Amino acid sequence: MRIVVTNCNTTQGMTEEIVRGARAAAGPGTTVLGLTPAWGPESAEGWLDSYLSAAAVMDALRGYEGPAYDAVVMAGFGEHGREGVRELVDVPVVDITEAAAHLACLLGRRYGVVTTLERSCGQIEDSLELAGVGRNCAAVIGTGLGVLELEDAERTEAAFLTAAERARDAGAEVLVLGCAGMTGLQQAVSEKLGVPVVDGVGAAVRLAESLVGLGLRTSRAGGYARPLPKRRAWGRPDGGAQGD
Repeated sequence: MRIVVTNCNTTQGMTEEIVRGARAAAGPGTTVLGLTPAWGPESAEGWLDSYLSAAAVMDALRGYEGPAYDAVVMAGFGEHGREGVRELVDVPVVDITEAAAHLACLLGRRYGVVTTLERSCGQIEDSLELAGVGRNCAAVIGTGLGVLELEDAERTEAAFLTAAERARDAGAEVLVLGCAGMTGLQQAVSEKLGVPVVDGVGAAVRLAESLVGLGLRTSRAGGYARPLPKRRAWGRPDGGAQGD
């Protein structure tokens, strides 16, 4: 089985960290490949970044020329694009946001999400509502750390623990890592907090394996039908790229 894990930003180092976490969670016989968009934001933090990254990820999958794959894991917590990717590809697509939330709902009545900047909280709440798991979310709490600041493991853990206490005070019985860049943190903070902590990357990989193993694919009988045939222009007409 081969799973493609898509980073939602252009930072290759983060793709490598996400892939390491995905491979650690994958079962025997599963190969994990990382995919980094060729354009878009270096970190996704807000609505503009999220919509840009959604288009960039779809563009990367549309032009993918690597080995055939059996499933896609979208490693952007609360980011847009999962519905479009489900239309685009003919294999199961699992988003880390809803994967983590679904697993959290199996472990406790209410869960809390600890994420990066406060500006991302509303976006994550909307994503959870759209996935049908918002009613079980007690709180989405920001740590105040930017995505690219998560490389400092000690600082990230301290900020997570502080935010996690607020989530528990709000009624969370299970905690969710609210950024793919937090992958690998779950065991250490779970032991200190005394509650289950779900990593979305690992959850999504395992769910993707299950869907493939059961022979299940995205339904085409409705909202995720294949895109209508029409002319679509991707990128600038001159083929160039424009940055800030």
